[in-house]
Amino acid sequence: MVLTSSLIRSESASSPSAQAEWPRITLVTAVYNGEKYLDETIRSIVQQGYPNLEYIIVNDGSTDGTAEIIEKYKGHLSGCITQPNRGMYAALNAGFAESTGEIMGWLNCSDMLHVGGLRVVGSVFRQLAEVEWVTGHPTSFEENGMTAYVERLKRWSRYRFLAGANKYIQQESTFWRRSLWEKAGGYVDASGRCGHVADFELWVRFFRHARLYTVDALIGGFRLHGASRGVQQVAECQRIQQAIVDAELDREDGPASLRALRAMHRAIGHIPKVRNWWNGYFIGGMQHAFYHWAAGDWPPVIEYDGDHWRFRR
Repeated sequence: MVLTSSLIRSESASSPSAQAEWPRITLVTAVYNGEKYLDETIRSIVQQGYPNLEYIIVNDGSTDGTAEIIEKYKGHLSGCITQPNRGMYAALNAGFAESTGEIMGWLNCSDMLHVGGLRVVGSVFRQLAEVEWVTGHPTSFEENGMTAYVERLKRWSRYRFLAGANKYIQQESTFWRRSLWEKAGGYVDASGRCGHVADFELWVRFFRHARLYTVDALIGGFRLHGASRGVQQVAECQRIQQAIVDAELDREDGPASLRALRAMHRAIGHIPKVRNWWNGYFIGGMQHAFYHWAAGDWPPVIEYDGDHWRFRR
């Protein structure tokens, strides 16, 4: 049960003309004892200057200085929810349940947006009506906030994703239309499984309904630090991801070649001496190659052409 759920409306609401020009973006941050990086995360969002932003923070039972940091920025927030600690994904669901934006995404309490990232998102969705979800260049920040790495542009295919390649979609750079969220069930899995399994499971559901478009631009990034959820329990997360994929293929009776690959993957997983080679060299090499080999099921890359976004053929 939510002890406190107060929607604090911003004192500096966007003008009607700005709202008409730019689609409303909902961005949610769920935080539990995130005082170390939260101030930088919030500033990276509120300093975007995006004219039609709905920013909601969910304080998931923090006992450190998180509440004081949120209070400092309350005039820039569209909503602030305080609840007992129920886990990050339950907190995200609580935030999204209060939201109204046409475009949706979330940013964790240690990560950041790149300068102008929301204008990239808003203008792409405004100009390209057929696009339902997008992701930018995967990027990372050092613990001190310095941009550390910008990865080569990747492209995405549903069946490659289910095959085990092209599966690491950076959540901090990914946004989608509310219509896609609703078609996919309108929730993030909050069962408490490890790492970024809930992200992965959401992408599986999104792929049932729409292709993922890559934008040749910087949107957001992941902060590298010792407590990052994504670097913990890697083997267990991979096991759960494989189970999710198997269930998805069983659900629709996927291609025979893909089912055979998955069966081989499961069988080799029980042979220790072969498993490391399979996962490290074969699957790892396949993942790297499939990001870049041309394929007919790829959507075109979205690129900026001086004054508008276009599809790169």
